[in-house]
Amino acid sequence: MYILLALIAACVLGVVVHYLIPHRDRRGVALVPAIATAVAAAAYALGQWAGLKESSVWLWLIALGGAVVISAAAGVILTRVRRHGDAVRRAELGV
Repeated sequence: MYILLALIAACVLGVVVHYLIPHRDRRGVALVPAIATAVAAAAYALGQWAGLKESSVWLWLIALGGAVVISAAAGVILTRVRRHGDAVRRAELGV
């Protein structure tokens, strides 16, 4: 049941990260929150399998901290890839 709280918190943090990263017009609104939620789900499940209890601060730190860091990195990388692809396409079209 606590995994649901972790996933909701990760999604909210993903929305915050989406608005903190520049060039948000180059990526979808749901991309970064979806990545954050998926990372938090995987990290929480792996932490549970590793033997961490729901009351462990480490489980929450790993799940939510990892979600924020990885979703921010993915957002920045995907934005750069999109900008580069757009620049290449503009160069091909001669615009």
